[in-house]
Amino acid sequence: MPGRPDPDRAAALKDWEAVFGSPPPSYLSVALMQKAIGHECQCKRAGGLPAATRRALLRISAGEDVAAAAPTKLNNGARLVREWNGRSYHVDVIEGGFRMDDRTWPSLSAIAKHITGTTWSGPRFFGLTSRGST
Repeated sequence: MPGRPDPDRAAALKDWEAVFGSPPPSYLSVALMQKAIGHECQCKRAGGLPAATRRALLRISAGEDVAAAAPTKLNNGARLVREWNGRSYHVDVIEGGFRMDDRTWPSLSAIAKHITGTTWSGPRFFGLTSRGST
């Protein structure tokens, strides 16, 4: 009913200010405020995000490309697939190297060079980085 204050909204506004220390944006619904308040309280109880995640989020908010800087860890059993000149190449990550076409390779870069005939960053060739940083 217009003109009547919403008790749920008033409670959510009060809780928001207590948790975040400032008023919420005016467009937030009560349901969204309640979810955000619950999430923030859970983060405070559990210790929040890991430091590396917080740093990455700060870099993202500053417009940096964190995918290029973050090395990708490949676990044994992972499979990489790359199509090159109409052929699909399947590379399995194994203990101490990589396996492709019944042959063991010491690095992705060696495989990329074998496939293309020229020097490549293996992680970049297989799409593990967005720039040639590794």
